[in-house]
Order: sequence, then C-alpha cells, then structure tokens
Amino acid sequence: MKSKTAFLWDESFIWGLMAYEALKKNNLTFELIRSEDIKQKGLNNYSMLFVPGGWASNKLKALGDEGIAEIKRFVKNGGNYLGLCGGAGLATMDGIGLLGIKRKPTKDRVPSFSGRISLSINKHEIWEGLDNVDNKIFHAWWPSQFVVQDKKVKILATYGEPMPDAFSSDLCIGDVIKSGQDWTELESIYKINLNPTKLMGEPAVVEGTYGEGRIILSLIHFDTPEDTAGHTVLKDIWKYFLGEVADTYKLTNEKIASSNKSNNFNNKNTSSKNEKVGHSIISSEQDLIISELFDATKDLISFGERNFLWFQRNSMLFQWRRGVRGLEYCNLYMLIRKIQEILNLDNKNIRDSIENFNLRLHIIRETFLPFYGNSKKLLLMERLAMQNGHITYEKCDEQLIQSLRLELFSASKSYGGMYKRLIDDIDRLLFDLIQNIERSDLMPYLIQR
Repeated sequence: MKSKTAFLWDESFIWGLMAYEALKKNNLTFELIRSEDIKQKGLNNYSMLFVPGGWASNKLKALGDEGIAEIKRFVKNGGNYLGLCGGAGLATMDGIGLLGIKRKPTKDRVPSFSGRISLSINKHEIWEGLDNVDNKIFHAWWPSQFVVQDKKVKILATYGEPMPDAFSSDLCIGDVIKSGQDWTELESIYKINLNPTKLMGEPAVVEGTYGEGRIILSLIHFDTPEDTAGHTVLKDIWKYFLGEVADTYKLTNEKIASSNKSNNFNNKNTSSKNEKVGHSIISSEQDLIISELFDATKDLISFGERNFLWFQRNSMLFQWRRGVRGLEYCNLYMLIRKIQEILNLDNKNIRDSIENFNLRLHIIRETFLPFYGNSKKLLLMERLAMQNGHITYEKCDEQLIQSLRLELFSASKSYGGMYKRLIDDIDRLLFDLIQNIERSDLMPYLIQR
C-alpha cells in the first residue's frame, strides 16, 4: 500500500475543518475522501484512515453497511486507523467494532468537560517529540469515556489533572474550586456529572490491533488550534504509522511566487476586458450571497455574545451556556467563514469547476434565511426561559420553544431538522471548494491565512 492517508470528511463539520487546518499547518500529507469513496473500495489506495471528531452515530449512518465492511476489511488487511474523539468512538464496539472498547453511558461519565487537561503518559513512540515541548498540556472537547474490555488494548495515556481554565458544562472549573462550591450540589442542579476529578485515571488514548492493522483512538483533540503539544503528537503519529513526515506544503517564497504567476493572483489587469467583465458579473452575485450568509452567521454569533449565551474559547470553538445549542451555530459560522475565505482567493476556475455552483448557493440561502430569523427568536426565548428555571437543549416547559427547536433541530442531539439540511449543503459545498483548492496552486495562500 502507498504511504498515504485518507481523511474521512463526512459528518465532521467544524471538527473536520479544525483537523484539516492542523494537518496542513504541520505539513502532514493526506487526501480528503467521503463515505461514498470508501464504499467504492477507495481505501485500497491508502495505508492509513484518519477519522476526525463529530457524531459517531452520524458517521455510521453515512458509511452504511458497505462502508463499515470496507473499513473493517482495510484494517484487517494491515491498514492503520487513527480516530480522534468522535472518530475514536466510531471504532468502538458501539460503532464499527475494531477494538474491544465501549463508551460509558452518559449517566456514568462527565459528559460536558471541555478545555485543557494534563495526561499521564505511558512510554510510546507517539510521545517522543514531547521531549522538546515545554508545555505538555492537551485539550479535550466534550469527549466520551472509554470502558476497555479487551486486555490486549494498550492504554497509552490516562487523564490527569484538569486545568483551571477548563469547563465542566458552562462552569469554569478553576472558579468553582476557588469559590469552594460543592460539585455534588451543582450536579443536583444540572442533573449531570460535573466533577472533573471523575475523569482522572480514565483512558484517554489507547492502541490495539484488528487483524493485521494497527489502531490508535484518542479522546484528546491533538488537532486543537495553537496547541503545540498536540500538533507534535500528530506528527509523531504520522511518523509511527507511515514511517515519515512529508513537508509538501512548506510556504517558500518560490512557491508563493509561482502561485502568483500561474494564477495572476491580485493581478486582474492581465485578463482580457471580456474575461474581466464576465468574471465580475458571475462572481458579484456569488460574492453577495456568500457575504450575506457570512454577515448573518456573524450576527448570530454577536447576538449570542450580547445575550450572554456564549463566548469564544479559541480561534474556532465557543463556550455556551447550558440550555442552548452552541456547537451548531459555531459549525455554521466557521464553515461559511471558510467558504468565504476560499472564494476571496478570487480564482474563477475554482468556482467554474463546481457543478451547479450558483444553484447550490441559492438553495443554501433559501434554507438559511428562515433558519437565521427563527434562530434569533429561539435564542432570545431560551435566554429568557433561563431566568424562570432550569432548561437544557432538549427540555423546556414552554411549548413555543419546544416547537421551534423541533423545526430547527429536531429532537436529536446529533443534529436534525432544518439545521441538518442546511449544514449538509454547506459542508458539501465546502468539501468541493477545498478539493478544487487542493488541485490548484493557491493552497499556500489558504494555509498562510
């Protein structure tokens, strides 16, 4: 098999984008694929399958029986599998069943931990690069918890002490500890496990085998933005599984100059008059729609901030109050922002190579505008409902709130309703744009940004 990695994009959304940017910035080679590619025996061209975060249950649905069988065949015959968070959950007995591991039921785990946490590490090649890293603190983002049933599974790391700036649900752990607040009392209010010390000693990163294949599953997000320790481990995993780390996308002056020359980047005067006018007419409508979508998602984020519903944790993730859906709005904002960023590269070939590009933009807009208006109504009602009592993303006594929630998101925590149709269309468009960027000479600009 070739020394290449297949990156499964489906049902990852912000987690896929976060992983994509982390791998690119660390010069790690991979190719994006979808479940349909796997069903068509697309894994035959690779030596590793990487599955980022996202709902494991939705990934299972996207893969279907054919895709699941292909992944199991691939790993059994010697392929490597790396799963982060939701991608790790996909490989457990609750998913595909590559390793003898189950996920703890929600009632038995700490379901809403997020942020920085230390690890207790057992000797392994994937930690070797950490010798040169001063701050060996990692990130977990609302992870599941493992129950290791197979004694052959190696535990590479367990959770250590959570950092003071981490959160349990919407509570800052350091602030709770300093105030002397009892976690048990808070748990009786929130009706979920909150005490982060319940994580300590639990498996965070494991390794096992399935047939001839090797598997690493991590509940730690080594792909977190600006995470030096995590990115170092990613590079060591690539080295461990693939034998080497490629640096295909180093941003050299020569590469950038070559991109400028071949694509006339920021040099429209080299086009003919007719080409310029034609491009202007085509792109102006597209750009107006994208700007409208981006401004609306930005307004949703600002609306939530003004109403004390969430705030930004890092360059990609938000922290929201218990009682509202936060990740869904974050998904929309980050994916649409990336689409706008790609289109701002202003390369006509990228747009023209996507079938029905204009139509797809209009369909997204038609779904998004009513979603946007109703989301603001819902968020304000949820904000006011918090003043009257305890609510969660799924439970609220006010009928109008419940009715809007069902319309926008359905009753499923793992996405549904109008939101799911919208985010799927946006995600497919982003995937196609990234694929076209990959084939062009504009990739250095996208990485720089």
